[in-house]
Amino acid sequence: MFAALLVPVLALGACSDDNAVNKPDNNTQGGGAGKYGYKIAVVTHGASGDAFWSIVKAGAEKAGSDLGLNLTYASDGDPQKQAQLIDAAVNQKVDGLVVSMANPGALKASVQKAVAAGIPVITINSGGSDSKAFGALSHVGQDESVAGNAVGTTLKAAGVKNAICVIHEAGNVGLEQRCAAAKTALGGTMTNLQVDNNNLPAAQATIKAKLQTDPSIDGVVTLGGQVAVVASNAIGEAASTAKLATFDLNADVAKAVQSGKILFAVDQQPYLQGYLGVQMLALYKSNLNVLGGGQTVLTGPTLVTKDNAAQIEKLAAAGTR
Repeated sequence: MFAALLVPVLALGACSDDNAVNKPDNNTQGGGAGKYGYKIAVVTHGASGDAFWSIVKAGAEKAGSDLGLNLTYASDGDPQKQAQLIDAAVNQKVDGLVVSMANPGALKASVQKAVAAGIPVITINSGGSDSKAFGALSHVGQDESVAGNAVGTTLKAAGVKNAICVIHEAGNVGLEQRCAAAKTALGGTMTNLQVDNNNLPAAQATIKAKLQTDPSIDGVVTLGGQVAVVASNAIGEAASTAKLATFDLNADVAKAVQSGKILFAVDQQPYLQGYLGVQMLALYKSNLNVLGGGQTVLTGPTLVTKDNAAQIEKLAAAGTR
């Protein structure tokens, strides 16, 4: 229902000679069959130890290994510090840059500096609406509005009329887009609730208190797998009958879907985001290929329900879903 057909397009856009086709360095130690040898930096906004971003990192590192790249991964949830990490990669004259943009405004100057220096950029996960304007070749991720619409539509079909949407990262435009689209598709009432992903016990207490204060709440939407688990606990502690749905996936979420504690989960395939972002840079550097023709390459949404949760759980436990 939500699948997208992706068509590779050869793009010969504006680029410097350094940004054009470069012969692979077959003498570089890379370990992968491709042995391109390019220096690729991945800079995301994911917090250290976050389950979702660990999967993104795993995908990026697997691509680096498969293709014989010199890959580095760095992350910081503070937009200003993330911008500094991008600047550092530019100063190191990397051959390509993969960036997630939860706060596009804070990263604009740094991303444009990379492009001006002849470094091709692929954005992943968030910031897709600003990717092309900032000069990036393409964006890899899910369309947050499409994903939010899927959540709202599915909850409406399940009879939900009054829901809360739990935002776990302040200032993350992608999360706000998810809630807004879900609210529109639901057609009922949906109120945003702010929590801190770095303080899960407090997040659980906040959700519990909200449910106890308003017993009419019959739906809870979380935007990350870790928050989904504590939201499930909060629903139980509040003796609420609210139906729970979540964006993003981990092994615990897959188990909860199987047991019925979570109605469904939206998987945007973070492993694929990390892998494709790196792979696309290698293909651009070696052959000027641009997947998606500069448009968003969709990795989701896909819905994980009781029908497929058992299969997905095994992959999630292995750290690839």
